[in-house]
Amino acid sequence: MVSIKDLKVGQLDTNCYLLSDNKNNTIIIDPGDSADYIENIISDCELTPKMIIATHGHFDHIMGAFEIQEAYNIPFFIKKEDDFLVKGMKNSAAYFLGINKGIYPPRNIKYLKNKVSFGCLDIEVIHTPGHTPGSVLLNLKSEKKAFCGDLIFKNNCVGRYDFSYSSLSDLKKSVKKVLSLPLETDIYPGHYEKFILSDIKDYLGHFIQK
Repeated sequence: MVSIKDLKVGQLDTNCYLLSDNKNNTIIIDPGDSADYIENIISDCELTPKMIIATHGHFDHIMGAFEIQEAYNIPFFIKKEDDFLVKGMKNSAAYFLGINKGIYPPRNIKYLKNKVSFGCLDIEVIHTPGHTPGSVLLNLKSEKKAFCGDLIFKNNCVGRYDFSYSSLSDLKKSVKKVLSLPLETDIYPGHYEKFILSDIKDYLGHFIQK
């Protein structure tokens, strides 16, 4: 069994997830901001952080990573294809939010492969480019739960693909991968509320046929 805490962080209301096993060992997924708040929840719940994983490299999903690493000395995992976004996060935060100070990129960066072992659990890392080149979906097969970043959302919509590095064709291929998951899978997105894959399967089917 796992437990999942959903924390809304930052000006863009990013979902930061604390994924914990039955011994309170914890993966921090997408710490987009508000590091102090995240750390307070970790302390209050007596969790033991083991690593940070970013579903993709956009600044609003990683701005809190450095401070959390300073507190717990844990590695930061991301797909290598989004390394350029991590390096440019200061400029992105300044452009989109007007924040020019106190932004530090993660350190001790490690690159995601096909699997992350977490206690007795194996998390499947599914490469889902389109929104960004290095976007991933983190799939807990045994639990039928998946963290999709900004790939798909509850209200019949998908992530933006109008950035210079985005790709509509790649996004459609990635959505097709998601549709191969069991339809009863709980989907935890990067923004808004969680949902069951079956809730939007018809929309996703139409999207990939456009």
